[in-house]
Amino acid sequence: MRQFTLIASMLLFATALWSQSLWNVSHMQMVKDSLQTKTYATAYAHLLNEAESKLDALPPSVMMKDKTPASGSKHDYMSMGRYFWPDTTKANGKPYVNRDGQTNPEIERLDRNRLSEMTDAVTTLALAYYFSDNEKYADKAMDYLRVWFLNDSSRMNPNLEYAQMIPGHNSDKGRSYGLIDTYSFVEMLDAVAILQSASSFTADDKEGLKMWFTNYLNWFINSPQGKEEYQATNNHGLAYDVQVVAFAIFIGNDLLAFNYIDQFAQMRLFKQIEPDGKQPLELTRTLAFGYSVFNIHHMVDLFFFAEKMGRHHIDNTVSPDGRSFYKAVDFLVPYLGKSVKEWPYQQISDWENKQQALCDDLYRITLLNPSRTDYLQLYQTHNRNTPSSRFKLLYYYAHQ
Repeated sequence: MRQFTLIASMLLFATALWSQSLWNVSHMQMVKDSLQTKTYATAYAHLLNEAESKLDALPPSVMMKDKTPASGSKHDYMSMGRYFWPDTTKANGKPYVNRDGQTNPEIERLDRNRLSEMTDAVTTLALAYYFSDNEKYADKAMDYLRVWFLNDSSRMNPNLEYAQMIPGHNSDKGRSYGLIDTYSFVEMLDAVAILQSASSFTADDKEGLKMWFTNYLNWFINSPQGKEEYQATNNHGLAYDVQVVAFAIFIGNDLLAFNYIDQFAQMRLFKQIEPDGKQPLELTRTLAFGYSVFNIHHMVDLFFFAEKMGRHHIDNTVSPDGRSFYKAVDFLVPYLGKSVKEWPYQQISDWENKQQALCDDLYRITLLNPSRTDYLQLYQTHNRNTPSSRFKLLYYYAHQ
């Protein structure tokens, strides 16, 4: 299964329909019919303002970075390990050293932030197009997609050979950890599904994006970095799986998506979560709460994909010794609304944002498992989303 030849199998799955994955079509249609109500009006206005701000912006590309990867081509994506800094005891600072949880601003000179800018813009513009039916937003979203993925002069090569490199290490080549850089593609592909109905989305765009993601998924699975990331036992391993599932669904390779969904319990859940709900590899970090929540988010994303694919209720899976997704969530929820000082592990920054991230995923869990009314109550108690939050447009039901 791991050595699945994607190029050869592409035609077999090419007839599968592209469709929504994380976002719920029926919910979004209900929101679209209710945009002027108190629940959604502010969020909709804010979305349009964000979309308007992107209409005159220059779409980013991998060609904009200051450095050139060791390959000699700026078309190869390049990023630096977020928490690595110059060694002050060395004249040239190399090799860089780790300061876990402390972001080195040098990352802004490479491709990571531009990738995030691109995926955010595509998502924002696609949603503005969907809710307003105004083609100008779709037109601009397609500009972003073509610059990043399709145009010969600016496209990213479909690999992460130089992702999360560390200056002075391994000849400045990338690491397996770099594969998490493209996690934002997961939601962006839902935006692409929306854009298919736009007049500016052409047959060439469709085939070009399918081929790009087919090649990228082939590299993702079969490269040395991909094989190493697949074996990761912390949040990276699960983030890898979610990306494989998302990309496989996008190109129509349902079999590959099923394979990764079906191995979730044995490969990830039971290895990452203790019977008491702790995620030990996340708790060793200086951002222990944040990384624990991050991994929960990956699981919820996978559950949404699983439901879409007809693999229902895998969130309820329990090991013989009691390891389960809900144990992991229940380990974290007592700290909602608490001071970071009450968290018994490290969380050196970003406490409030990660509290909100957990709240949001508690709500998403209730969409999968409505019996968890306790999670809905926790969300209602601790949610700090403003009326302008996009979360309302994507997930929130007004009657709750």
